Amino acid sequence: MEPQTDVDWSMGSHAARLADWDSAVQIGRRVAGPGPKVLPPDRARLREDLAAHVVHAEGLVTGFTGLTVTGFRSRAWVMGRGDWIRQNVAALQRLMEPLAQRLLEGKGNRPVIARKAVGAQVGALLGYVSRRVLGQFDVFLPPDDDGLIYFVGPNVIDVETKFALTPADFRLWVAIHEVTHRVQFSSAPWLRSYLGGIVEEYLSTVSLDSKELIDQLKRAADEARTGAGPRGVLRLLTPEQRAIFDRTQAMMSLLEGHASFVMNEVGEEHVPTLPRLKQALQTRRQVHGMEQRLQRAIGFDQKVAQYDSGERFVREVVERIGMQGFNLVWEGRENLPLPGEIGEPDRWISRVAG
Repeated sequence: MEPQTDVDWSMGSHAARLADWDSAVQIGRRVAGPGPKVLPPDRARLREDLAAHVVHAEGLVTGFTGLTVTGFRSRAWVMGRGDWIRQNVAALQRLMEPLAQRLLEGKGNRPVIARKAVGAQVGALLGYVSRRVLGQFDVFLPPDDDGLIYFVGPNVIDVETKFALTPADFRLWVAIHEVTHRVQFSSAPWLRSYLGGIVEEYLSTVSLDSKELIDQLKRAADEARTGAGPRGVLRLLTPEQRAIFDRTQAMMSLLEGHASFVMNEVGEEHVPTLPRLKQALQTRRQVHGMEQRLQRAIGFDQKVAQYDSGERFVREVVERIGMQGFNLVWEGRENLPLPGEIGEPDRWISRVAG
């Protein structure tokens, strides 16, 4: 049975005053579009396939990594783009509640136009991403939904059709990647609270004070003129926010790189058309023109970089000290790679496993 998709946007009164979440969903759906038309028999087959592949993938991932899963068994929720947007809007609202409470406590309601403007920005961003995402493990789902993994059905079928892929192979391959994320967080229960803490830490640094915002813009302009500091939108971050961003990037590179490493290594034995799948995914990631600029602006290109740098890190560590040695990374937050260690695995090995 699939979870209830109706969302109460009044949940978290402060976050509801910060943005118009209904507008976010509506605009997100318009930007996303419905995707390719999927006939009912094909939709039913996709659900059956992914339900079976997720169960199979859990056994493959735990067997390969030596990690264990506790709680509910992993299970698939095959959804449309609109459902994916709605679920992520709900998750974002939950995450934004502490920030909204701090910013709005004791203040009146924000103007409707301001709330709609924030909702429109959120919706446009999620609408675009919903056209690209294949699967997702939602870290911040309620405990009763533990083990649930999202798959955006129209996108999966679109990729299979566009690149003439073998559906059974592609669906298992994607399932392995997302199940690996579930296994990561199940094997390291502290990881969820650590990630949540980073989000709260970042949100605590966000300010709507006009003087502080002007100072940030001036500093970003100075760095752009002199070529100092980071590139792109990172220039808009304060030094404190940049440090948080660097730690987050290191952790996400580990998580995404590990999932890519596992899906490719397990795929060597269990996915016959693996080379064709890898080539198709590589081609799909190559965008140009306006879409490329958009991806850079919203940081979407960073996710691809996380796959590549993180997979190199995991592969080199496993080759040097084996899977058991690499799995030290899941034992505590102090064992997570530091920002500089992703590109230099020997430093992590010396610090953690030396």
